[in-house]
Amino acid sequence: MRNALMLAFAFLSVTLDSLAGDKTTPPNIILIFCDDLGYGDLSSYGSVWNQTPEIDKMAVEGLRFTDFYAGAPVCTPSRAGLMTGCYARRVDLDLDAENQWVLFPKSQKGINPAETILPEMLKKAGYATAIIGKWHLGDQPVFLPVNNGFDYWFGLPYSNDMGIRKNKIPLLPLMQNEKVIDEINEDSQSDLSTITKRYTAEAIKWIGQNKDHPFFLYFAHTMPHNPVAAREQFHLKTINPKESYGASIAEISWSTGRILECLKKEGIAKNTLVIFTSDNGGAPRWGANNGVLKGRKGQVYEGGIRVPCIAWWPGKIHPGATCNAPASVLDLYPTFAALANFQFNDNVRRDGNDISDYLFHPDAKREARPFYYWHVGYLQAVRYGDWKLSLLGRFSKEEQQNILKSTYHIADFSDHIELYNLREDPGESNDVSEKHPDIVAEILKLAEKEKRELGEWTNKGPEVRKTLYVESPEPIIK
Repeated sequence: MRNALMLAFAFLSVTLDSLAGDKTTPPNIILIFCDDLGYGDLSSYGSVWNQTPEIDKMAVEGLRFTDFYAGAPVCTPSRAGLMTGCYARRVDLDLDAENQWVLFPKSQKGINPAETILPEMLKKAGYATAIIGKWHLGDQPVFLPVNNGFDYWFGLPYSNDMGIRKNKIPLLPLMQNEKVIDEINEDSQSDLSTITKRYTAEAIKWIGQNKDHPFFLYFAHTMPHNPVAAREQFHLKTINPKESYGASIAEISWSTGRILECLKKEGIAKNTLVIFTSDNGGAPRWGANNGVLKGRKGQVYEGGIRVPCIAWWPGKIHPGATCNAPASVLDLYPTFAALANFQFNDNVRRDGNDISDYLFHPDAKREARPFYYWHVGYLQAVRYGDWKLSLLGRFSKEEQQNILKSTYHIADFSDHIELYNLREDPGESNDVSEKHPDIVAEILKLAEKEKRELGEWTNKGPEVRKTLYVESPEPIIK
């Protein structure tokens, strides 16, 4: 019996590997992107507060990353990294026009129309494209999703705490393509609490309409960004001290289950890659939990930028697998391009790598590559292999003030640089810089090269591709 089981497993492994290497049929791609979901907010990542059975089942049936990074510790630059495969600093979206850390309504800046962003690339590869949910890469017409590669959009242009005041009421514009179809009062639980349900219904509808050809669906949840909200039945499915936060995560799990059920019902699950992740770490004051990681949203500690990531692809990804290799949102652009059989010919420099092999061979040994922690115009840390070098202790008083005035999260400026071994010390509690001066020197060389290329603060380096500025931006709701 034991030999028979071993033979069966070997046959399954060979079958999965051969299917993984078959690139004749480009897969459908669904990216489920949460807003401010903490590293420890899912049961499959250690949460004892939040019930996430549908997402946990996704992890059991798929691949769980342990060292996956957002593009930045806040919304706009992280999404810029996703859409371009570049650090937001490279594409001029690490600061807004007034040097704040994200874009606000009526922002002069937005995604550069000259960039070939993710949906535009996939359209060239023959994909239908849609975004359901939050955009946050510019609210002026030239920056909107349907003018930058998406065939369809249903969602909000920015975060749900950015309502435009009209008659003293803050309103959020729910948009369908370029038209406002509803004005949501952010203070009304009855309105905002239905947003996840509305997104999910719209996503399922769009999948059904596009199931007969390759498609890319970017499902960008508004939740669990504050102000958090969910339908009443999901408040019964959490013991989170911040009940609304836990309820919103329970509803995101429900939504994820509905999407996976839809794929199975439509008979397209085996040709669909689904990625579930978050735009940055969580904010504990609203109810998030970043597990053993230090820090929170808006900081370059691991809790601000390391996020859950689960990949699901029946018949292609080995069930129950785990990948400990560092990877990031920046890698999704070249990975999706490889899976879509798209060949680049634009000679544009991008920072992400194709990690499709991580999906099929997660345990393979890989060479170290740097990951740069850019935030509010400054390179604040670098990871290289298992080592992370914090540069906060090198900043001058003026630079520290620039960082602090760009964010409401207070940085912890030490009086020297710090080195951590993240494999042994993910909580960044034991500075070992004095024990490993050679490693400090090696990573400092990488950091100095990056800063020479991209500059810091308002000094744009030679490799920064400056985006478009709109001279007289107008509000969406007037």
